[in-house]
Amino acid sequence: MKKTDEQLGMSKAIARRDFIQATGLASLAFMLPSGCVSKDKDSVPPLQEYPPIKTGMRGSHDGSFETAHALAREGKQFDNPVDLNEYYDLVVVGAGIRGLTAAYEYRKKFGSASKILILDNHDDFGGHAKRNEFNQSSHTRLSWGGTMNLEYTGFSTSVLDLIADLGIDVNSLHKKLDFHYGNDKPAIWFDEETFGKNILIPGFSVFSRNEDALDKIDQFPLSDAGIKALKDFYANDSNVLEGLTEAEIDEVLYKTSYTDFLDTYCKLPQEVIELFIKSTDGYWGVQTHSLSVAETLSAWLPGAHRLGDSAEKVIGNEESEDVAMFPDGNATIARLLVCSLIPEVCPEATAKTIAMDKLDYSKLDASGKAINIRLSSTVVRVKNKDDKVEVSYVQEGKTWRIKSKHSVLACYHSIIPHICPELPSHQKKAQQYQVKHPMLLTNVLIKNSKALDQLGISGAYCPGRMHAKMFMTKGVETAGYAPDFEKDEAVALMFWGMMEPPERDVHIHDQLRKARMSLFEKKFEDFEREVREVLDGLLGPAGFDVNSDILAITVNRWSHGYSYGYLDLWDEEYKAGEAPHEIARQPIGNISIANCDAAASAYTQSAIEEAFRAVDELG
Repeated sequence: MKKTDEQLGMSKAIARRDFIQATGLASLAFMLPSGCVSKDKDSVPPLQEYPPIKTGMRGSHDGSFETAHALAREGKQFDNPVDLNEYYDLVVVGAGIRGLTAAYEYRKKFGSASKILILDNHDDFGGHAKRNEFNQSSHTRLSWGGTMNLEYTGFSTSVLDLIADLGIDVNSLHKKLDFHYGNDKPAIWFDEETFGKNILIPGFSVFSRNEDALDKIDQFPLSDAGIKALKDFYANDSNVLEGLTEAEIDEVLYKTSYTDFLDTYCKLPQEVIELFIKSTDGYWGVQTHSLSVAETLSAWLPGAHRLGDSAEKVIGNEESEDVAMFPDGNATIARLLVCSLIPEVCPEATAKTIAMDKLDYSKLDASGKAINIRLSSTVVRVKNKDDKVEVSYVQEGKTWRIKSKHSVLACYHSIIPHICPELPSHQKKAQQYQVKHPMLLTNVLIKNSKALDQLGISGAYCPGRMHAKMFMTKGVETAGYAPDFEKDEAVALMFWGMMEPPERDVHIHDQLRKARMSLFEKKFEDFEREVREVLDGLLGPAGFDVNSDILAITVNRWSHGYSYGYLDLWDEEYKAGEAPHEIARQPIGNISIANCDAAASAYTQSAIEEAFRAVDELG
């Protein structure tokens, strides 16, 4: 039976949320290192403005998108800006890793005296490299609010050089990593609302062939025929492509959806196929009905064992498991870049301590410095004029204008035609083609991991829920972060996924746009209710109490999440220089473009590479 909000602890949580936040803020005052916070009382920022510890709705939070929506959706004009009489060598639009890297590279190329301003619409820097910090328990806990991995084995020399310049030893980080996205102690959880009853099955992973766990399928809430078909799929090695020509095999691998492959070639009934639909939600931001066989197998879904020798075409394309990670994800890179650009923010910060260093945000935009970062500032106009660039932005409802020699647009492509209307029409069209994938990461701080330990799991795949996967964020203990989880200390759970597109049989762009609207329209309480229902049903049988064991919830809502990378089922093969992202990123006058969209890739290394390219284009 579905529980009421009161039974789930919703009313209690909402009433106490401000208290919890205030408690964490008060404790923060005693934790800020003296070297990172000014001793001048008048210059210390209000504690409530330390963004990393904010809970509730983060990512695309209130105040970060309204101006851009008014510009792009309603055509609002922000005329008659007030001139600030500020002139810079470079103005960067966007304080994510790409924007911060552009400033870092510009300073190297044009000299340390270069005057640079970085503008961002959010109340924190880092973009999708978002730090979620919790101080509601006796010790700080960290988690990721966006980008997580450093896939360093694929980094270019220039990216590795930047990483090394920041003091990061990726090999050391990799050696210390003991985190597996919940796959070390996996489980699948069938919820009562979707499947009729709550069933937790430890030891079964949808991302594995499960040769040693076939008997567990007998517990699945499927028909007898469905159970038999699924067991046969895993146990059978027969080549379903036998007798096909090479061209026909390629058609299956690259032009057939994973769900059609399971249906047509593996003979799985629809009730079984539905179990795999959400398995790529977090990894791709696209569901399996819209991904090719090759794409899904690159995300470790089962099926290669049914391809015979043709499996060699796709095996090895999986993302390398040789990754490095920080406890707050790639927010550490953003923090190190900020500390390099503006040392006053935290003079003592190093790559070995940065996870626990508290940065002084009052120093981000202080007078008398060469480089400044101005947050909560939404750019509404960028234009070339008289061999200079004029940039207008909105902050606290007022429109301001500044000037610079150069500008780098480190914001996503689809907003650029609205802030830079002088671009040629074919370039605007290319920018609008790249529809970003909505992304959802919800972090929940719980008192301890006793319930998960008792159940023998570190995470679970939830095929019937909003978040496709949940896992503990243990095992990333680097950069000064060394929690003692053996003492029943608090732990963060990450809920990872995307919103289900309301229609499957429409173009991928329409799927992404509709999923984005569905994500954007939800309130914090909708996400809170979801995680409380899941934790009550999944962990409740092991003694977890949603009324008292949940300490904080942070929802990272990224309506414009992963950059659009070309997909086998939906995009043509473009000639060099003719792909939409290549057309979209062309500079105009003193304005260049740097973002992951410009690489058609959602990876951090792509953001860095694009920043290098954009700065190189600035004469």
